[in-house]
Amino acid sequence: MARAPFEIAGTQVKPGTRETIEVPVAKLYTHTPLHIPVEVVHGRRDGPVLMVCGAIHGDEINGVEIVRRVLKNSALRHLRGTLVAVPIVNIFGFVQRTRYLPDRRDLNRCFPGSESGSLGGRIAYLLRTQIMEKVTHIIDLHTGAIHRFNLPQIRAELKNPETVRMAEAFGAPVILNAGLREGSLRAYADSLDVPVITFEGGEALRFDDVVISSGVKGVMRVMRALEMVPVKKGPKAPKKRSETAANSQWVRADLDGIMRPVASLGQKVRKGQKLAMVADPFGESETAVVSPCSGIVICVNNLPLVNEGEAIYHIARFDELSEAEKAMDYFRSSLEAEVTEAVVPVHPWDELQK
Repeated sequence: MARAPFEIAGTQVKPGTRETIEVPVAKLYTHTPLHIPVEVVHGRRDGPVLMVCGAIHGDEINGVEIVRRVLKNSALRHLRGTLVAVPIVNIFGFVQRTRYLPDRRDLNRCFPGSESGSLGGRIAYLLRTQIMEKVTHIIDLHTGAIHRFNLPQIRAELKNPETVRMAEAFGAPVILNAGLREGSLRAYADSLDVPVITFEGGEALRFDDVVISSGVKGVMRVMRALEMVPVKKGPKAPKKRSETAANSQWVRADLDGIMRPVASLGQKVRKGQKLAMVADPFGESETAVVSPCSGIVICVNNLPLVNEGEAIYHIARFDELSEAEKAMDYFRSSLEAEVTEAVVPVHPWDELQK
């Protein structure tokens, strides 16, 4: 029996076809309509329905390019199930190059939304009723905030075995067992019992080719694990690419000043180790910022000008730090070719290769 068509916003996509659908959202002051672009690849054979989405924060643009490259992958010709690709969820923020909506709300705190609520609530309502409630699995693509560069990592609440399977299949070097935040896409998906993982990598308003490549490979690994696309031929990858962090801790500046970083992204650090120096413009007073714990640096603030209390490093803590080092070593070895071929500046990775 042939599969039924897949329907979004009144458009039916037949099995064995793909179609780009413009889901109407709202209008600008100029009366110009805005749409959320969605591409549906509907396989001929039954299988999971996977949503891959980016830019729910409008300035987190690496996910947009990840989705584009996934859609160009030739493996999709043999797709089982359905891929629902939403490269730009927060179309308002994306157009304005900002994280937020025009009313300064965070769309990722607006779920489940309301048909008659705020702009964020209405967009969240539209996304969940038109798309989220029709899917079986979700990959949500993010980056760090402005000036904060995230090591490629997966964040997920690891109580659902299917979520764990997706997180481990993705193959990012670090998995954070992250609790759910009220109003987030992840929290609402969890309420539907839909397994969801969040990929974090890079920083806002910047393309990073290494992060993008890691994201594309991760999405395709998850699709292979879900048996949506054929298993890739070639040498077998290590059974374990990732290590799950027990928890994580932000390190904040204790005073205002100009920061000179010492520790770099992906580096192993020990408790009490110097991470950075903060000084006044004349260098008359200088204070070391030290790590409060042992772990791996998974986020670095790239802006040297810091205020007291500002987050400057994020450290992931592991029960077995040596196992985390192995995951980082594997990531470094696979990174070398990526950096060589990159066509954009990749300075955050320079120390990671050493």
